[in-house]
Amino acid sequence: MPILINLDIELVRNKMSLTELSERVGVSMTNLSLLKNGRVKAIRFSTLEAICRTLGCQPGDLLEFVEDSQGSAKNES
Repeated sequence: MPILINLDIELVRNKMSLTELSERVGVSMTNLSLLKNGRVKAIRFSTLEAICRTLGCQPGDLLEFVEDSQGSAKNES
């Protein structure tokens, strides 16, 4: 997947557990865990906004585009 999720890095920076983030944001532990492990295909802007507000970060701190070794995005289709 060419988009990496850096939620774990932001959690460490904020010294916060996934459980605490779940409680503060109002998103289930299951959904946050799936997001953290890169197993989601989409995220609602409202969820992204709530996570950024709680962690004091920008969307770009959580989401990172990574090209493959040939300089193009990996194709998952």
